[in-house]
Amino acid sequence: MPSLGADMEEGKLVEWLVKPGDTVAHGDVVAVVETQKGAIEIEIFEAAVIDELLATEGKTLPVGAPLARIHAPGEEPDAGSGVIDAKGKVAPPEPARTPEPAKPAAVRAAGTEKTRSPAATDARPPASPAARVLAMEAGLDLSAIAGSGPGGAVLLSDVEARLEALSEAAQETGAKEQVSEAEGKPQPAPPHPTKPGLDMAAMRQAIAAAMSRSKREIPHYYLERTIDLQPATDWLAARNEGCDPDARVLMGALFLRATALAATKVPELNGHYGDGAFQPSKAVHAGLAVSMRGGGLIAPAIRDAQGLKLDAMMAAIRDMVARTRNGRLRNSEVTQGTITVSSMGEGGADVLYAVIYPPQVAILGFGAPVRRPWVVEDAVVPRTTVTVTLSADHRVSDGRRGARMLAEIERLLKEPEKL
Repeated sequence: MPSLGADMEEGKLVEWLVKPGDTVAHGDVVAVVETQKGAIEIEIFEAAVIDELLATEGKTLPVGAPLARIHAPGEEPDAGSGVIDAKGKVAPPEPARTPEPAKPAAVRAAGTEKTRSPAATDARPPASPAARVLAMEAGLDLSAIAGSGPGGAVLLSDVEARLEALSEAAQETGAKEQVSEAEGKPQPAPPHPTKPGLDMAAMRQAIAAAMSRSKREIPHYYLERTIDLQPATDWLAARNEGCDPDARVLMGALFLRATALAATKVPELNGHYGDGAFQPSKAVHAGLAVSMRGGGLIAPAIRDAQGLKLDAMMAAIRDMVARTRNGRLRNSEVTQGTITVSSMGEGGADVLYAVIYPPQVAILGFGAPVRRPWVVEDAVVPRTTVTVTLSADHRVSDGRRGARMLAEIERLLKEPEKL
């Protein structure tokens, strides 16, 4: 069970995407794990052959518990068998049993039920991991949902649409069965499915644990700089003129691009601190703070952000935000960020002081763009500005290096055409 954050102690194995005998390559998604941050796709980091799946779907296991046994291609598999018990230990295999007939799976839709046959269980319909998680939580049968994805695969939006339709049908049925107020015997409507999502209470606990650890262990220092954003604003307006909405570049892409490039100039702010030492990163895996619908915050990383031009950066941001809110992140995106950017966007607070996400050593906060009086060539004129803050780890850097980071971001935003 991988650690998917400083606050994670255990995870629930939701789904295996491989079986014994499968050959996998570096970066292949092999399983889906559910944490306080949602469903995370688990990648494998070496080429291998799957020998045995030790953990069963639905098990909640501590970080570090073995999930599967593998061997390198061309090597002989290791002997051994067993499954993981509740404490994360490998237990002896249970004796073979004659499989029982499949039991009907209740579908929470105004009292109706659907039954999956053993054949349907063996040949599960194609579906995205996020769709499987949501369907499992809601007790829906994926084979009863029409998929709109490639090859008829069931997508998260298909499951959500099915839940909404069932909810509306159940509410209508409940309304019809209500006894009129004149009889004085109103009856409750029958149960209907609610659209499940992230456990926000659990997410708040996870955020509290990570941020408490950060403030307790990391000696923060803070710097801020107000930047003339007018050159970037004007350039962006000209660049986006006549473009379709999905082809436009947003200011957030300029912020992330400028931060990634500046981090290559100030390597003390880009990396991880652990075991009493700082490990700088050659690549900039820029974390992007994404607010979840209904509350909560997740900051997955856009890998190798320093090499992405603006159009590619904007596409990466759109993809990352959509997958974060739909519960389709990969473990590398959750764990490998080297520096994070948090942006308030239009209508947010003027200034944002962020808390470092361990084991990172720095985070940038971009306030909302604000029109204010500004001195340009000895004249006071209205300009669009933004206040940028840096929260950094004093064990690794000091104010002079932090000030250089902010100055580099300012220089880049004043020359947006070079981004």
